[in-house]
Amino acid sequence: MKIKNILVSQPTPAIMEKSPYYEIVQKHGAKVEFHPFIKVVAVSSKEFRSQRIDILAHSAVIFTSRTTIDSFFRICDESRISIPDSMKYFCSTEAIALYLQKYIVYRKRKIFFADGSFANLMEIIQKHKEEKFLLTLSEPHKPELPLAMEKAKLNFDKVILARTVSADLGNIDVHNYDMLVFYSPSEITSLISVCNDINGSPKIATFGHGTVKAAIEAGLTVSVMAPTPEVPSMTKAIDLYIKKIAAGEQVAPVVLTESPETEYIKKQEAKPVKRSKTSSASADKPKSSVRKTADKRM
Repeated sequence: MKIKNILVSQPTPAIMEKSPYYEIVQKHGAKVEFHPFIKVVAVSSKEFRSQRIDILAHSAVIFTSRTTIDSFFRICDESRISIPDSMKYFCSTEAIALYLQKYIVYRKRKIFFADGSFANLMEIIQKHKEEKFLLTLSEPHKPELPLAMEKAKLNFDKVILARTVSADLGNIDVHNYDMLVFYSPSEITSLISVCNDINGSPKIATFGHGTVKAAIEAGLTVSVMAPTPEVPSMTKAIDLYIKKIAAGEQVAPVVLTESPETEYIKKQEAKPVKRSKTSSASADKPKSSVRKTADKRM
């Protein structure tokens, strides 16, 4: 099956020539269209207040998306909350950290960002165990980050600042495409709500473990997945898949494996518990000497 028409569940790029998908168009002559399957809606001030979260009771905020940044500062503005200069910001990527410039003077604040990996974000957060964190989330969200923070015994509160809802797909017929590309589990949910008769056509491409997991659990066959060590981006994965199909190769469906986040949590749980020197010395001390000490006191 040739891949000639691709639908990507993302907003249309402002300049197509600068989109990574332009390479797919140029190299393979494929037609690429864009249409979001979901939209993210910020919570209202009333919904925020119902969560009973005191922002100023926290010394650090964790952001994993630009949407929650927008919602956070809008709520602060509407609630007349003045964020102190001492507030620290932890972001999952540099791009998200740079987005903070929309609201704060970047160079004057304490901002930390990871390389996009779950393990690196947790490593950075754990270097600041003394902070009281506010973990900003969208609903639905992956449970691994709050779970890992709980297991690390960090002091934090969760707050929902945005909700994901299905976009209007009334004018979309997915059977007109050879491949559908998804970036989040919510997009899979939106697809199934309007079309549940996909049996290998169109092909499904997914980005991220959570997305492939949602697709497989929904009964879909996933043909392309990213990121992997071989293909770090979605467009590279699609490019490789099209090349293999054109060469007449049989490409096996994607098989669900354990997520990097789950692997990280299991590794942390498997680590031996460090005993303090005091307790270690007490445990190693012979029982007879302990009795002698007690006898002398008597």
